[in-house]
Order: sequence, then structure tokens, then C-alpha cells
Amino acid sequence: MKKYNIAVVGATGMVGRTFLKVLEEIKLPVENYYLFASKKSAGTKIDFMGKEYVIEELCETSFDRDIDIALFSAGGSISEKFAPIAASKGVTVIDNSSAWRMDPEVPLVVPEVNPEDIKWNKGIIANPNCSTIQAMVAMKPLHDKYKIKRVVYSTYQAVSGAGVAGYEDLKNGLNGEAPKKFPYPIANNCLPHIDVFLPNGYTKEEMKMVNETRKILGDDTMRITATTVRVPVFDCHSESINLEFHYDFDLEELKEVLKSATGVIVQDDPENNIYPMAITAKGTNETYVGRIRRDESVDSGVNLWVVADNIRKGAAANAVQIAQKLIEQWEEK
Repeated sequence: MKKYNIAVVGATGMVGRTFLKVLEEIKLPVENYYLFASKKSAGTKIDFMGKEYVIEELCETSFDRDIDIALFSAGGSISEKFAPIAASKGVTVIDNSSAWRMDPEVPLVVPEVNPEDIKWNKGIIANPNCSTIQAMVAMKPLHDKYKIKRVVYSTYQAVSGAGVAGYEDLKNGLNGEAPKKFPYPIANNCLPHIDVFLPNGYTKEEMKMVNETRKILGDDTMRITATTVRVPVFDCHSESINLEFHYDFDLEELKEVLKSATGVIVQDDPENNIYPMAITAKGTNETYVGRIRRDESVDSGVNLWVVADNIRKGAAANAVQIAQKLIEQWEEK
């Protein structure tokens, strides 16, 4: 098997450092790694893969070398500028920002859900929003079997989804300090406000879930609504997902569909208080599903409780898994 060269852009950030952790776990056939960040972080030394790497400043000539894949997590404006530069040099960019997600020329990929979309990339592949990724892992096998008609999302999202600043707001807020990232204290509070409010009254985060779900599942007619809430939890997003199907289902069969789905771990034993929780999902790459019960208010509906580590599966691991699938597709040619 050929060995490839991989760059990590934003290597010193919260997601970037998790890229490195996941890359150490998921051994890809790599010859060289190149780690990039901002001018402020340039020169920082990081221990990775048993070697010491020096962070390079990202610039317009950074990709003037033999790089096959670049994992980006440095914010939308950086991706908008540098992803096309990298792609023009023959690099395949896997971007974690929202910059390219809804571009019709860019595939939006969750490897367990739509790996075939990787094949039509033109140099950039988008990583979906963290809250969308875990929902898709749980929903796709059910969509294939019963065809989803309507989705109601209610999310309970960890502060790490807002980066280091969000993490610090909760940590400092527990000590009585005023918030710097969020508009109100997040300690001992819930904020029904993630990203900016839009003219329709929804937040940008809520509309990301609506639009990304339709794109990934390939169904623009799917009816979807969302309420996204920031909660005082450091890591792992939890989601209540209500699905209404076109076709009826047997509840036990539906559970078996989920149990056999790639990337899903079913934790559904209410008699013994077994269900997914943030504290047990932390540090893992899987999506956990429980509280599986029929919605008795509609003919063909089900309620799910879905939990995943938003920095790992919701960002870094998903991107590395895309890289893994990309290499597999290259090797098949």
C-alpha cells in the first residue's frame, strides 16, 4: 500500500489536538505529517506519533509540497481562503468549518452514512456540524428501512462545542466569574441560543441541522425543525430526536436495525437505568442511542436519545474517518 502525506491545519486548537489523538489511534498509511497553525502558535513543539513536531505558520505556500490530504479546523475564514489554495495544488481538503457545507459542489460526509459522496469531491470535502453528525449516524439506518417523513430535534449541547472560550466560561462560571464567551452565565443555566439568531427566529445552529440533514440524507422534502440548547456540560452533546416515518415499524425490529448499524451502540435498558449519558460517551468515537420508544401521538413515530462526544465523533474522528475512506477509495482504483 502506498504511504500518504497528511497536513493538519489548526493543529494547536481543541479540535486540532483531537485530530492528532485520533490519528494516533486510527493508524493510516502515512509517510509524513505536517502541522500548521496561526503565526501566534508557530514554533510550538508537539509530541505526536513518538516524534517531536514543530508547528509551522500557515501561509499561501504551505501546500507547495507533496501533501495528499489536509485536515482543516481553523475557522471558516481560514478555510475559505486556504482550502481552495490547497485544492489547487492537488490536496484533498477535509474541512471542519461551516464554510463549505452547503456548497452544492462540495460533498458533506458522515462515513457511516454517505461515504459514496466522497467520490465526487473536487478537492474539498466538508465535515458536518457536530450535532448533525451524531444524529445522522443514528437516523440513516432507520431512514433506509422506514423512510423518515419528519424530524424534531431538541439538543443539549456541551460548552466544548463553543471551543476553548466556551469551556473556560463554564469552568470560570462555576467559580462565580462573569461569562466572556456566552451572553449569559452558562454555569447552572441553559441557553436556548447557539450561534446567531436569524430573521425566521431560529438560530444558525438550528438551521444548520435542518439543512445539513436534508443534504446528507438526499431528501429536500423532509420536514425538520430544531431547538438547540447550550447546557452546563463540558463535553458530549445529547439529543432528543423525534422521528415520524412514512412506513410503520415493529419497535423490536427497529431496535435491531440500530444494533446492527455501523458506529451505533444501543444502550436501552430502562428497567436497569441504562441509557446514553455524556459522562460515559466522553473520549469515544461511537454514537450511543437509547430511550427508544414509540411516539404514541402519531401513527409511525419514535423517540430516540442520542449522545456522542462532540469533539471526537462530532469533529475530529469524523474527519479522520473520511480520510480513511478516501484512502481506501484511492487504493481501490
